[in-house]
Amino acid sequence: MTEKLKTIKIIHLAICAGIIITYFIIGDLSSLENLKLPIIDTSSMIYLLIPVSSVFLSNILYKFQIKNIDKKLKTEEKIPYYQTASIIRLAILEGAAFLILFLKPDFLLFGILIILYIIFLRPTEQQFRRDFENTRL
Repeated sequence: MTEKLKTIKIIHLAICAGIIITYFIIGDLSSLENLKLPIIDTSSMIYLLIPVSSVFLSNILYKFQIKNIDKKLKTEEKIPYYQTASIIRLAILEGAAFLILFLKPDFLLFGILIILYIIFLRPTEQQFRRDFENTRL
């Protein structure tokens, strides 16, 4: 089982590394001044919705993909569907992190929170089993 999940683990690692490197280079994280909390007013409220909506949308789509997998399949046969659902989730979060970086660099802190969330979503065998045990809808 662990060997079959290696592909999604490598994809997850590559996405994390790519975002982190991009944030260090373009976001200029060498200066702690860039990490201060920006002033949020009505004109910048839309940029605050990017991380919040990406987390909700990615989780909804992930759960929808997992829920639609045939329950009669063996555990090993569910892995490609799990990989697809995980990639969709990671792509939405990665896109949101890049949107924040390029559209509103003042909100760099919120992009870093998305990156931390992506790191937290590291695929493991326990997570795989838990997600499929909780889909008895």
